[in-house]
Amino acid sequence: MTASGWRGHLQLHYTQRNGRTVGVDRHEGPLRVLQPLYPEGPGICHHVLVHPPGGVVGGDELHVDVHVGSGAHALITTPGATRFYRSDGPTALQRSHLTLEAGARVEWLPMEAIAHPGCAAENRLQLSLAPGAEAMGWDVLALGLPAAGQPFNAGWYRQHLEVPGVWLERARIAADDGLLLQSPVGWAGHTVMGTLWWAAGQPLEPARLEVLLDAARGLIAAHPLAHTAAATSPQSAVLVVRVLAAKVEPLMGLLAQVRGAWRQAGWGLAAEPPRIWRT
Repeated sequence: MTASGWRGHLQLHYTQRNGRTVGVDRHEGPLRVLQPLYPEGPGICHHVLVHPPGGVVGGDELHVDVHVGSGAHALITTPGATRFYRSDGPTALQRSHLTLEAGARVEWLPMEAIAHPGCAAENRLQLSLAPGAEAMGWDVLALGLPAAGQPFNAGWYRQHLEVPGVWLERARIAADDGLLLQSPVGWAGHTVMGTLWWAAGQPLEPARLEVLLDAARGLIAAHPLAHTAAATSPQSAVLVVRVLAAKVEPLMGLLAQVRGAWRQAGWGLAAEPPRIWRT
């Protein structure tokens, strides 16, 4: 830790060895992964990323670098929400970079981020995908703690999602931006937004892309959040599901359903949830 905040750097490197995905980690500062798990067999390595301080405050910088070798499959999640606490001025930064070689797969499934009132936070995710590599993941943001009587009435949160040269999303959610947060063409008064994405290192075949879109749209249509959710493909190598909600739990439930359907339709894998979600 420095005078201005925590510095954390975690490197995860996955390789495929004789049908087994082996994960090697190296860390500096307050970032760790727990023991690798193989609930689906040796081909898929499940890792739980933990941050012992329990939250991110102004001045903290957390960096996660993931490299997945050819033929390896990694699933990375967290045991609970990432909390961005109130800041006296400095920005809290969380940056993740996922690099996939040809034929690699990764599932990036952290629990939600909570923007506490008064936070100054930036969350960045960048994916570098070789041809033949595929990834899916999500980002869920909850504003404030309305159930505890702490609305998001001050502060800001900046989001950056990128596949260089293919897909870029940037947003700044400020507590005083009523046009964004209250407008019917914005958040419409909702306090939780979720984005589920599928990204490939090359354009998907049209038939396969339609199968994935249809799977997502069918589940959305049957869900109570259907009126604030949609699935689209902004580019032939990217699919996106977006959901707005008043609470985290139903939104996460819908994203988990779509993630499971995409696993089955896209990879021929069972909709296996990480073990920690069931504890």
